[in-house]
Amino acid sequence: MCIRDSDIVIIGGGPAGLAAAVSARENGIQDILILERDKELGGILNQCIHNGFGLHTFKEELTGPEYAGRFIKQVTDLGIEYKLHTMVMDISSDKIVTVMNREEGLFEIQAGAVILAMGCRERSRGALNIPGYRPAGIYSAGTAQRLVNMEGYMPGREVVILGSGDIGLIMARRMTLEGAKVKVVAELMPYSGGLKRNIVQCLNDYDIPLKLSHTVVDIKGKERVEGITLAEVDGKGKPIPGTEEEYTCDTLLLSCGLIPENEISRGMGVDMNPVTSGPKVNESLETNIEGVFACGNVLHVHDLVDFVSEEAKTAGRNAAEYVKNLQADTDDRDKHSREEAAEIVLNPVEGVRYTVPSTINPVHMDENLTVRFRVGGVYKNCYVSVYFDEERVIHKKRPVVAPGEMEQIKLTKEQLMKYPGLKTITVKIEEA
Repeated sequence: MCIRDSDIVIIGGGPAGLAAAVSARENGIQDILILERDKELGGILNQCIHNGFGLHTFKEELTGPEYAGRFIKQVTDLGIEYKLHTMVMDISSDKIVTVMNREEGLFEIQAGAVILAMGCRERSRGALNIPGYRPAGIYSAGTAQRLVNMEGYMPGREVVILGSGDIGLIMARRMTLEGAKVKVVAELMPYSGGLKRNIVQCLNDYDIPLKLSHTVVDIKGKERVEGITLAEVDGKGKPIPGTEEEYTCDTLLLSCGLIPENEISRGMGVDMNPVTSGPKVNESLETNIEGVFACGNVLHVHDLVDFVSEEAKTAGRNAAEYVKNLQADTDDRDKHSREEAAEIVLNPVEGVRYTVPSTINPVHMDENLTVRFRVGGVYKNCYVSVYFDEERVIHKKRPVVAPGEMEQIKLTKEQLMKYPGLKTITVKIEEA
């Protein structure tokens, strides 16, 4: 089997992979290879034709394809190599990537560093345990989005949407604009899973009802969906008898969460976070396997693509540093590894579900570090608090925090260096 070498191999050519490649090149690495299984770069952005992208990165409002186009142009202008229609089959723990495509067959690449940027997939009907037959007309919201926006097909005329994730909300608006009737959006949780602006712009502006604490308990129809039954659920998510409502429809869209694509990561032995279903990473976005970095939706599901690009730039820069250190003297590397000792663990509690990163080594961190996290419920008039061991260091007032919006706090190197024996940083939500 043919083996070639590459300094940095990036798995995935979506927004995370593209931004990581550009950042690695800007930080002095020439030999970069992007591997993408689809027929074009850009990933999921190609089918997100609505606006709202790029406000943070480019300071203007772009559609998904425009946003991807800017990064694709940077990649081509910098002459970064990429392979399309290429599947990564396996990555070994010593960073040998097994790859397959039609032109070259099965081949291997020995990578200096690997950046995981595979993005995420949608939770399917099978994972939701909805009873009923399996008629035509049940789609995940992302599949419907691809059909309408890229293939030019209309999934149906009378639509019910289960789940209030961002893609579901955006598809409620998109289907309405295409002339379909969206009857209701049902959400199992007592709060919406999407961004506030999407609820306003996609549901309220088009008078589409949102029913919280409701779920689909039955699907009617054998050949094609003919209708569904909604029921209210109690605090434990169990349907309450007697609250059933019937809706006729020919299409059911499922927007019930995204799952990071980590089969390859698990196969190579990366430690996973059970809450995010993504890898555990340190301040450099490096996993427990040295020289393997992760960024974007494969790490944790983001709400804004701008933050994906920002995170990917960090991963690209740190992967470039890692490759340069590999190429440098071994004495330096020994010194490097002796400094590994003092890892600080981040501890998410009381409303905070997880943090990215999971650990910080102050010696290796940049001057500023963004810690991103999501909360487990809606909290009003509360504080986001950060404790260094027992001492409270950050206490930020927030009018509302919700699971649909990603939160972040900034830590500085200077701040951490003042606490030499620091073991744990606790992040929590405190009532006002």
